[in-house]
Amino acid sequence: MRYWLMKSEPADVSIDDLAALPEQTVAWYGVRNYQARNFMRDQMAVGDGVLFYHSNCAAPGIAGIARVASTAYPDATQFDRHSKYFDPKATLETPRWFNVDVQLVRKVELISLPELRAHAELERMRTLQRGNRLSITPLDPAEWRYITEELAR
Repeated sequence: MRYWLMKSEPADVSIDDLAALPEQTVAWYGVRNYQARNFMRDQMAVGDGVLFYHSNCAAPGIAGIARVASTAYPDATQFDRHSKYFDPKATLETPRWFNVDVQLVRKVELISLPELRAHAELERMRTLQRGNRLSITPLDPAEWRYITEELAR
């Protein structure tokens, strides 16, 4: 089992939006970074743990705990000419972008970015490193345990 931090802009899909969806599941679409895509396509497995992180907003931070609910499959937005995620180089035969479905486990009281930075146990957390802008990052099992057992309320 692996653990991930996955960022979503709440204006696009928030933890509350996820909680309101049927089966509380959403396709994690629109990822257009090759490394993040590779994490989804090559490493994520059903049941992996996910920290749902609100980004690019007034109060960024971990807003919930989720799990990977599907294996990777082609992101349909790459084929939609009207989507901001359209990719003219992608074809049905050779898709370039993938997503997985993510299912809510539970919402948590927001764990803010400053709060995450305040814990020495998380100082090596990839998301907290200077210059890291990836929307999906792996978590060390110890980071996952610390956040889910000590910080998530």
